[in-house]
Amino acid sequence: MNPADWPGGLAYVAVFVAAVLEGEVVFITASVLVSLGKLDPLGVFVAGALGGSTGDQIVFYSLRGRVHRWLDRSQRLAKYHGTVVDRVRRHSKMMALTCRFMPGLRLMIPAACAYAEVPALTFSGLNLLGAFAWAGSIMLIVAYVGPATAERFGLSGWWGLLVPAVMVFAFLRWLGRPPKEIQN
Repeated sequence: MNPADWPGGLAYVAVFVAAVLEGEVVFITASVLVSLGKLDPLGVFVAGALGGSTGDQIVFYSLRGRVHRWLDRSQRLAKYHGTVVDRVRRHSKMMALTCRFMPGLRLMIPAACAYAEVPALTFSGLNLLGAFAWAGSIMLIVAYVGPATAERFGLSGWWGLLVPAVMVFAFLRWLGRPPKEIQN
């Protein structure tokens, strides 16, 4: 059954829930459906942005005031507390704003901000703003810019939608990969 045919706003609820849990795959698919005229762009945009931010907020508020007590029990980890907290606080605004764009770090950034006791209003406000930027940029590329550009190169129909969607997904996955020295 096509999500565009789901009753009421169920397709938008699905986009919201998927954005809370993982992010890109369902949101990119919904953006493709927007470009086909099967879903409302505003509904997908708002559901994706709010869902994405909600997922980050759940991690942040669940760990706030707790994570440092758990990690500091280990003397090995506790000796890095000051360094980590200082670094996260120095970059907390940028981290909160951009964590939606970092698929591999989406849980770590809110957890680090909770560990460093970044002010809730700072994290929540910037994270929400970043989630709207995330949703808007993906939708713009997948639903509007990508198909028009692909058509100029002779890719039309599903290929014209699929190519930009795959490129956005691949880019976001690449962006979220840890540096090589961390992978090993």
